[in-house]
Amino acid sequence: MTTLHSKAACDFLKKHDNVTWHDATFWSLRDKRDAMAHGLEEWEQLRETASAIKRHTATHLDKYLEQFADNAEKNGAHVHWAKDAAEFNSIVLSILKEHNVTKLVKSKSMLTEECGMNDYLERQGGIDVVETDLGERILQLMHKRPSHIVVPATHITQEEVGRLFEEKLGSEKGNYDPTYLTYQARLSLRNEFKAAGAGMTGANFAVAETGDIVVCTNEGNADMSTSVPKLHIVAMGMEKVVPDYRSLSVFQRLLCRAATGQPTTAFTSHFRRPRPGGELHIVIVDNGRTDIIADPEHWETLKCIRCGSCMNTCPVYRRSGGYSYTYFIPGPIGINLGMLKDAVRYSDNVSACTLCCSCDNVCPVKVNLSEQIYRWRQGLDALGKADKMKKVLSTGMKYLFAHPALYNTALKFAPLANHVPRAIMYNKLNAWGYAHEMPEFKKKPFHEIIKEESRG
Repeated sequence: MTTLHSKAACDFLKKHDNVTWHDATFWSLRDKRDAMAHGLEEWEQLRETASAIKRHTATHLDKYLEQFADNAEKNGAHVHWAKDAAEFNSIVLSILKEHNVTKLVKSKSMLTEECGMNDYLERQGGIDVVETDLGERILQLMHKRPSHIVVPATHITQEEVGRLFEEKLGSEKGNYDPTYLTYQARLSLRNEFKAAGAGMTGANFAVAETGDIVVCTNEGNADMSTSVPKLHIVAMGMEKVVPDYRSLSVFQRLLCRAATGQPTTAFTSHFRRPRPGGELHIVIVDNGRTDIIADPEHWETLKCIRCGSCMNTCPVYRRSGGYSYTYFIPGPIGINLGMLKDAVRYSDNVSACTLCCSCDNVCPVKVNLSEQIYRWRQGLDALGKADKMKKVLSTGMKYLFAHPALYNTALKFAPLANHVPRAIMYNKLNAWGYAHEMPEFKKKPFHEIIKEESRG
C-alpha cells in the first residue's frame, strides 16, 4: 500500500541535489551533537537524570502545575487554563481585544502551530500576527509550515529567500548574500517590534518552585518581543513544567547540545514578573496532554523537550523531508504525537520508520520513540489501517515458519528466484521493488552451513 508519506517522499526524492544537501545538513547537526556528547563524561548520566525528572513530573503534574500557577500569580502574572486549542485561541484573542491590540509579534512556538493560533487571530480578530524567528518569518511570508521544529526553514535556499525578500521586503534585486538578507530581515522586523501592541513567546521550561518561564533562542527575538510591547502572553504546554532550578540546570546542559551541537543557546531568558507598567499572561494548555498521560503505552512521549535531535539522526526524515509527513511535526516524535492526536488520520506516518532505533539513542530524555512506533504498527489492524497485502503475506509467512518441512523445501527452491527476469520482479505491481534490489539467495541456507561447520 502506498501511503501519503511515501508519495510525498517520492516527490521529494526526485530533486536529487536537494535531497543530498538536506541529508548532509541534518547529519552535520547529528555530528555536532555527538561531539558535544563525547565531550561530557557525564552525558549518559545527564540523560538518565533528565528522563527520571520528566517521568516524575509528568506523573505528578497536578502538584507541579498548581505550584507553578500559585508562584506565577504571586509574581504578578495572570494565569489562564485552556482545555483545548479552541479555548486557548479564544483566551488569547480576548486578552488582545481587551488591550485593543491589532499587531502581535511572536517568538517561535510549536504550541501555537498545534493550535492554529495565527490563522484564528487573523480570521476572527483581524490581528496581524508577525513571526519574529527568522526561519519562521521566511516561511510565514511563503505561506508554508515549518519542516523542522528547531531549524524550520533550513530546507529553503538563500536564492529562494533572496527572491522572496525582493518581492515582500523590497530588497536589492539579485543580492542573495546571507549577511545582506539577514540585515534586510532585521530592518523589517525592527519596525514590526515598534508597532506591536503585544508580544508572545512559547515556553521551553516553566519552573514550579519560582513561577519562572524560561525561553531559549539563538536570535534574541523572544527578548525583543517582550521588551518593546508592554503586554506579554506566554503559550505554555502543561508538560513544560519542571520542579526547580536544579532540575532546570540538567535540561539546560542537554537541550542545545542535543539540538544544534552548541554548548547553550545564545539567549536564555527568564520571565518571572511583568515589566514595569506592563502585564504578563500565561496560558497553560492541555489540548490532549492529559489523555496522553492516561495512555499506558505512550505516555512517555510527554517527556519530549522538542530538541529535534530525533529528526537530525532519522534516515527517513533526512531523505524524505519534513513536508512528507501529514502531521505538522515531522520525524520520529511527530509520528508518535500525530498518532496520539488522531491515530486514524495520521496512521500513514508510521511507515516512515526503519526501526533503526537511532532516535532512541540520541534522545536527551530517553523517549523510547522507535518502540512506540512499533507498538502503533501492531495496532493498525484494529484501526482498519493495516495493509491488506501485508496481512496476506504475514499469514503466509506464519504458516511457512510453523511447518519446518515446508520451510526447508522452500529454501531449496529459493535460489531459482535469482534467475527470474527483472521485468517480472521490478514493475509497477511490486512497490517494494522501487529503489530496492532483491538479495541473492545462497545455494545453502544458513542453518545448514552452521550444522556442517559444527560437525567439522
